[in-house]
Amino acid sequence: MDSGVERRLLEVVRRSWGFEGFRPDQREAMGAIVAGRDSIVVLPTGGGKSLCYQAPAVALEALAVVVSPLISLMKDQVDALSANGVPAAFYNSTLGPVERREVIARLRSGRVRLLYVSPERLAGEGSGPFLELLRSLGPRFVAVDEAHCISHWGHDFRPEYRRLGVLREVLPEVSLHAFTATATPRVRDDIVRQLGLRDPAIVIGTFDRPNLTYRVRRRTNLLAQLRAVLDAHRGEGGIVYCLARRDVDNLSARLAELGYSVAPYHAGLSDEERKHHQEEFVNERVDVVVATVAFGMGIDRSNVRFVLHAAAPRSVEHYQQETGRAGRDGLPAECVLFYSPADFAVWRGLLERGDEATPEALELLGHMWRYAAQVRCRHKALSEYFGQEHPGGCGACDVCLGELERVEDATVLAQKILSCVVRTGQRWGAAQVADVLRGANTEKVRNAGHDRLSTYGLLAQMPMPELRGHLDQLIDLGLLAQDGGKFPVLKVTAAGWEVLRSQRECELWRQPAPPKRSAKRAASRKPKRDDASWEGVDQELFDRLRELRRRLAEARKVPPYVIFHDRTLRDMARLKPVTPGQLLEVYGVGEKKAAELGPPFLEVIAAHAESSS
Repeated sequence: MDSGVERRLLEVVRRSWGFEGFRPDQREAMGAIVAGRDSIVVLPTGGGKSLCYQAPAVALEALAVVVSPLISLMKDQVDALSANGVPAAFYNSTLGPVERREVIARLRSGRVRLLYVSPERLAGEGSGPFLELLRSLGPRFVAVDEAHCISHWGHDFRPEYRRLGVLREVLPEVSLHAFTATATPRVRDDIVRQLGLRDPAIVIGTFDRPNLTYRVRRRTNLLAQLRAVLDAHRGEGGIVYCLARRDVDNLSARLAELGYSVAPYHAGLSDEERKHHQEEFVNERVDVVVATVAFGMGIDRSNVRFVLHAAAPRSVEHYQQETGRAGRDGLPAECVLFYSPADFAVWRGLLERGDEATPEALELLGHMWRYAAQVRCRHKALSEYFGQEHPGGCGACDVCLGELERVEDATVLAQKILSCVVRTGQRWGAAQVADVLRGANTEKVRNAGHDRLSTYGLLAQMPMPELRGHLDQLIDLGLLAQDGGKFPVLKVTAAGWEVLRSQRECELWRQPAPPKRSAKRAASRKPKRDDASWEGVDQELFDRLRELRRRLAEARKVPPYVIFHDRTLRDMARLKPVTPGQLLEVYGVGEKKAAELGPPFLEVIAAHAESSS
């Protein structure tokens, strides 16, 4: 990239966004746009992906078209850009005739740098006139956000995205740039093919999110398990994902009864209800949203401190995308998966009923099961799934933090379980084997004669969730195998027979028993503020700045993050600037925001200093 253009980009980033330099891989991604070379850019959520196409549009003083999947998000995106002094607009079905004419007038007069449109506007029925308008405007480039929606192998395939290849025909001289946060090599290849990208620059950032702490727990008492996390994050924003609408309704109602600030979100609610609950969450008037996967892509709240899954999602891609909504401001956040083997049976049934049980979909579901069942560094497992190396030992997952207990005499325990599989004829699934080992007096066990086996009741004292967890681990270790039928049965592998013959040893792990919960103590718990990101931060001042941000956001009718992100407020509460010049040294404060929003924030900082002296 030409040094003059790079200096211009750096100046734009500093002046409009308040950042002192490029984040990893941003320079290369921007360089492709400046050079007019097609590109595919894969950066993690929170990795500064949108800046890669926003800053070049400003620096080149050119029109860029941004394809965004959700109409509900466009206004917030444009509001945030306008707050930074970037001329932007959106064109979608929410605009009336007068507003549409105004946007077109701004476009024709060259007063727009970023135009946000939906894929339907470009490739849907009746899109011809709009495409002709674009052709006449001559945009410098087109950025396709959430580009994984193009691929059948992507976790959120959308047919209208697949038709975006028409852009290559309508705008043959305009460079195309695909952006996504989650794409395996197979998905990336499909994106390149479907969009017709020509010799694209390929920019792949790290998939690892070191600020996220991942935990996996077998689901036992879900409500108690959820409350333990919610109580550790009182007053902070989070999302709880459920598998079905009824689960959302039941869980959100129960949590509300217990005094949590919570709202439900799923496709069964009216458009008005969904919009209201989403706005309540984005505007920080509600702490927690309990939702199905219908919620999330349109959410631009950067200070989500936790994402909990009350059931396993249908793929690792979904899990990465959904957990990626935590900690987008770069600050620490927590992601916990509460799963049961039943989740995967439910997903299989849903896929079959919806005619979606393709080999591809079932393979993705299998990868998700393996992630849940295995006991290894979670960051390493996710990175390697997306084709990247990771050294492990992350210090930010339940495995590496030592939260799992090593089972004593694990090989002996494994032999007991494997022996039961053999004695039941290797013709039964995990549920039956577990019932036999636990000594369950069920009709199914009696009819099969399994109550007369020597392994019947061999592990009667072991809690069922722990036993099922060990079965999962044995499968993940390759000592047991499940066939791929509708009702998978267990078979002992060659490696499993070696363990049975004492020719091989193995390790097994258990989750520690949850600490007993004191309702009185839990209700009064404050959010944890002892991590490194709080070092040097005046927490009382931070709370005052956060309250000022809330008031300003309500007055301007914009989400709080449009004013300033939490990371910016923490930096203010750490540096305590007293002059406009010092305010510009704070992370995320550009010239326009310093001029427009600086005075009230400086007043609060000065007042706090006076009251503290």
